[in-house]
Amino acid sequence: MSDLVDRARDALKSVVDPEAGLNIVDLGLVYDVAIENGRLVALITFTTEACPVGPRLAAEAERALAAVAGPAPVEIRVTFDPPWTPERITPDGRALLGR
Repeated sequence: MSDLVDRARDALKSVVDPEAGLNIVDLGLVYDVAIENGRLVALITFTTEACPVGPRLAAEAERALAAVAGPAPVEIRVTFDPPWTPERITPDGRALLGR
């Protein structure tokens, strides 16, 4: 994994889902971070398709990526395939939630 991808994943940890009180990486909402044709791309999801904070999370994720991308353009892609489930929460996320 590249240094930029690592820094991008770390930056995405600054984006917190206010309903869960957990960052989107540990909540399991970040499916992938990659560099595609010079563009820093994050593939994310929300806990439901009707997530009321979805647009806010996507905008915050885009800002977080832009902060580490330097001159590279950034893109947030939202998918619901596969749908999010609580099993996607990382071990760190489970610890933070007390599970």
